Amino acid sequence: MKILVIGGSYFYGRVFVMLASKEHDVTVINRGTYSLRELGVRELCGDRKDENLWKDIREDFDVIVDFCAYEEGDIAKVLRNLGGKVNQYVFISTVDVYERGTKGLKREDTPLETRSFPGEAGSYIAGKVALEREIREECERKAIHYTVLRPAILYGPFNYAPRESAYIQLMVQNHVLPHISDASGQFQFVYVKDAAEAILKCLLNEKAYGQAYNLCGEERLTYDLFFEALKKAADGEVTELLLTCQGALEQGIPLPFSVSEAETELYSNEKSRLELGMRYIDFMEGMMRTYRAFRGVF
Repeated sequence: MKILVIGGSYFYGRVFVMLASKEHDVTVINRGTYSLRELGVRELCGDRKDENLWKDIREDFDVIVDFCAYEEGDIAKVLRNLGGKVNQYVFISTVDVYERGTKGLKREDTPLETRSFPGEAGSYIAGKVALEREIREECERKAIHYTVLRPAILYGPFNYAPRESAYIQLMVQNHVLPHISDASGQFQFVYVKDAAEAILKCLLNEKAYGQAYNLCGEERLTYDLFFEALKKAADGEVTELLLTCQGALEQGIPLPFSVSEAETELYSNEKSRLELGMRYIDFMEGMMRTYRAFRGVF
């Protein structure tokens, strides 16, 4: 299968390329900051906003997997200018597209957010919502199959975002593990390899055409469970640093997950399990693998 990956050199995309390149012909388009050539893939350097980049690509691909579409127009620019043909377009969206405050587990048919929110997070959500509409319209216009994947909080090796890696760095370098004592929020993770395998399950899969899927583990996590998982992974090599949310902020320790019940948003993974056959790794096991991977880095 010929796959064109847009982005793919950082975290989620990198893990997908590592898996896909074992059995597929993979071409990656990115800015060239981090090379993937050691994986045996072909790399094309360029800016996705450059129309000429797409016009110069004359060959056909079975699937496009897009990891870095963030702004309205990003997908349209690809499909309106691509010199070759494509059968399926897989867009990596996010569970953040759902309307805030919806009671119960959010399923794939939950209404998407229509309100505008300030700041970087608001722009990110608005962009992904607009792109979900855009992929449907553009693919229908060009008779291309499409699939949307909505991962929850991604974790695992290669994660460059200051989430679990920030805590592991403190564990390895300072031998302390922050334990946030007054957080009441819940959240859901998805192990990066699971999320990458979900893409593989969608490739030219007729059941996935025109569908969206939430990708998230089974557990409803808390800061207490997050602490316990990392403490177990370290096997007693760290000291507990008990902090309130305010104390963590004062010390520059990130609070990247929901800290209050009001911030909690939860999602159903039933559709991905039933239709794609997804099986999600146990959180404790996933965090142990993540700790081992980052311990060598830090």
